[in-house]
Amino acid sequence: MLITTERLILRRFRPADAPVLADYRSDPDVARYQSWDAPFPLLKAEAAVASFMESSPDIPGWFQYAIERIEDRRLIGDVAVRMHDNRKQAEIGFSLATAYQKQGFATEAVRAVLDRLFRLQGLHKVTGECDARNVASAGLMERLGFTREGTLRQQTFIKGEWTDDLIYGVLATEWLTGE
Repeated sequence: MLITTERLILRRFRPADAPVLADYRSDPDVARYQSWDAPFPLLKAEAAVASFMESSPDIPGWFQYAIERIEDRRLIGDVAVRMHDNRKQAEIGFSLATAYQKQGFATEAVRAVLDRLFRLQGLHKVTGECDARNVASAGLMERLGFTREGTLRQQTFIKGEWTDDLIYGVLATEWLTGE
């Protein structure tokens, strides 16, 4: 399940990753549009990592890839995939430590995971959803060929407010032909 790109290794989480996970998830800018709150305590990170380690990328449910930079073997973020029960569709999400944003790492990591999902696992469709104010995440999905399929108005009540969600999708036929 190891995925390697030019600059990254996407791998299963390890217990030693918990402090770094707690650190970047505690950054208010990283947590702003996510389901967790900052700060993200170490005990919570240790429990999350334990849960991540028990999951599998090949069965229905959530799997979290750790994004490790090859240059210094540092954990810089994660890519989450929720495989649907039919094993033909998945939802994807991603988080990256602030210091590594705007350098193409998230695009490279998500592209590699999408390639695995479509080429190796034979998925039909992958979706992504983000807070409508999260222009960086929306832009990343659009750069990777996702189509904006809609807006769910006041869909999510999170951090004390109702937020609009943008819905994106990419089909295997689009991904595999580069359309």
